[in-house]
Amino acid sequence: MQARVGDRLIPDGDTDRIGLVIGLQNADGSPPYVIKWLSSGHIALVSPGPYARILPADPAGGRAAPAVTPA
Repeated sequence: MQARVGDRLIPDGDTDRIGLVIGLQNADGSPPYVIKWLSSGHIALVSPGPYARILPADPAGGRAAPAVTPA
């Protein structure tokens, strides 16, 4: 798993908990990541589990892709 600042993290497929990657510990984008949880604003160092997903930031607008796509 690799991330960049601005990407979003969904831990273990839980779309109710979404974190914004605000810092990287490793230059290659591997975990752990400094995450700001969007629901609470809490900042934590996170090592994602095997079912976590990274949603890349949109390079054009600097915003992450939507967490859930409409049906």
